[in-house]
Amino acid sequence: MCAADKLLNHIELLRKQMTEIAMQEGLSSKESVEISQELDEMLNRYNEIRQPVDGNSR
Repeated sequence: MCAADKLLNHIELLRKQMTEIAMQEGLSSKESVEISQELDEMLNRYNEIRQPVDGNSR
């Protein structure tokens, strides 16, 4: 499994966690916000990995 696939798995896990916590505690709860911030970081990393090395989009 490559790094991008592992990252996607982690992203999906965070999405599920965030949804569960948000349903229980609300979207603005401390834990929801922390998970959301971690999810943002993981999505940014994934986008960096998936971008072509030379910076061209296609």
